[in-house]
Amino acid sequence: MPRWLPRAMVLALALVACFQLATWGFHQLISLLLNVLIAFFLALAVEPAVSWMAARGMRRGLATGLVFLGILVAAAGFFALLGSMLAGQIATMVEEFPQYLDSVISWINSTLHSHLSRVEVQNNLLRSDWLQKYVQDSANNVLAVSATVLGSLFNLLTVALFSFYFAADGPRLRRALCSVLPPRRQEEVLRAWEIAVAKTGGYLYSRGLMALISGLAHYVLLELMGVPYAPALGMWVGLVSQFIPTIGTYLAGALPILIAFTVDPWHALWVFGFVVIYQQFENYLLQPRITAKTVDIHPAVAFGSVVAGTALMGAVGALIAIPATATLQAFLGAYVKRYAVPDDLRVHGKARRRRAADLLARVRHAAERNEDRPDGKDPVGQDTDSAGRDATAQQGAPDAG
Repeated sequence: MPRWLPRAMVLALALVACFQLATWGFHQLISLLLNVLIAFFLALAVEPAVSWMAARGMRRGLATGLVFLGILVAAAGFFALLGSMLAGQIATMVEEFPQYLDSVISWINSTLHSHLSRVEVQNNLLRSDWLQKYVQDSANNVLAVSATVLGSLFNLLTVALFSFYFAADGPRLRRALCSVLPPRRQEEVLRAWEIAVAKTGGYLYSRGLMALISGLAHYVLLELMGVPYAPALGMWVGLVSQFIPTIGTYLAGALPILIAFTVDPWHALWVFGFVVIYQQFENYLLQPRITAKTVDIHPAVAFGSVVAGTALMGAVGALIAIPATATLQAFLGAYVKRYAVPDDLRVHGKARRRRAADLLARVRHAAERNEDRPDGKDPVGQDTDSAGRDATAQQGAPDAG
C-alpha cells in the first residue's frame, strides 16, 4: 500500500465530516440567518432618517431609538384602532346573527320551497360531528399555537435588536468591514452600501405609494356603500396588502368583506369582487410601473425576482427580493462597461440584398425586352448598338487638350 494512501483517506474523511458539520450547522441556524437578513434591510430602510438626525447633532443611538419608537407607536395605535373596531363589529354580528340566519332561511325556503327553521338549523350545527371535532382539535392544539406565538415574538425581538444595532452602529460596522480590505475594495464596499440604502428606500417608497392608492380606492368604495369605519378599513387594506407578502392580500380583503356583511350580504359580495379586480389591476399594471420608476428595474425583472425569492425563502424572500435585486443590478452596472449599439446590420443587409435583387431583375427584364426587338432599340427608343459604338469611339479618341 502506498505511504500516502492512509493520509489521503484520513483527509477525505475529515473533509466529509467538516462538510456534514457545516451543513448541519447551516440548517440549525437558517432561522437566525433569515432574521439577520431581515434586520439588515430594515436597518437600511431607517438609516436615512437616523443619519438625518445624527447630522443635526443627535447621537446615533438616540436617533435610532426615536425612529423605532415612532414605528412602534404607529403600529400599536393602528392595531389598537383596528382591534377595537373589530371587537365592536364581532359583538354586533353575534347579537344580530339570529336575524341574519332568519333572513337566509327565509330566502332558502322561498327559493327552494323548503321548510327549514332556525331552531332546527342551530341544533344541527351544534350537534354536527365536524364542529365537535374542530373544537376538540382546537383544544388539543392550544399548546402548539402558544409555542408558535411565542416563537414569533422571539423572532420579532431578534429582528428588532439586530436592526437597532445595524442602524445605530452603521458607520462603525462599515469601518470594521473596510478595515480588513485594501483601499480599492473599501470604495466598492461603501458604494454597494450606499446603493443598498438608496434602493431599499425606493422600494419602501413604492410600497407606501401603492398602499396609499389602494387605501384611497377601497375607502371610496366602502364610503359609497355606507360601510362603517371606512377610513380605518381603507388604511388596513392599503398597509396589510403591501407590507405583508404572499398572504397580505387575503388578510387585507377579509376584514372589509366581514364588516360589509354586517351591513348587507350583497355589499360583502361587491367588496369581494372589487378586491379581486383591484388586485389584478395592481399586479399587472400599477405595481410594475411604480416599481420600475422608484427601484429602477424592469417590471419583468421585478416580477421574476419576487417569484424566485418566494421559491427560495418564502415570505421573507418575497419581501426583500426587489430591493436585493435592485441593489445587485445597480452595483453590477457600475462595473459592467457598455458600448453603443448601431442599428441591426442584419436588417440593413437584407434590405440591400433585396434592392440589389430588384435591380438585377429589372436589368434582366429590360435585356429580354431588348432582345425581342429586331431594330436593337431599348424600351425608351434609343439604339443600343449605335450608343455602344459612340461610347467606344469617345473612349478611343485622343484627348483634345
